Amino acid sequence: MTAAQAREHFSVDEAADYLSTTVRFIRRLVADRRVTFYKVGKYVRFKRVDLDAFVQAGRVDAITPDSVRRDLWKAA
Repeated sequence: MTAAQAREHFSVDEAADYLSTTVRFIRRLVADRRVTFYKVGKYVRFKRVDLDAFVQAGRVDAITPDSVRRDLWKAA
């Protein structure tokens, strides 16, 4: 774990590093209001728990034979 990852609050650059993505992607999430953020004066900050919740909300479970049958049953 890097020093930035050990912190509780992240800047845009640190959030991008924490999520292993680009700064542009983080700024787009903020502009679209898809992630919780905090304004501290003119600065945008993120809490670790909010970033983790964003990632968890995007979770997609693996396909299993039971889930396929269940989904087919719903479609019928």
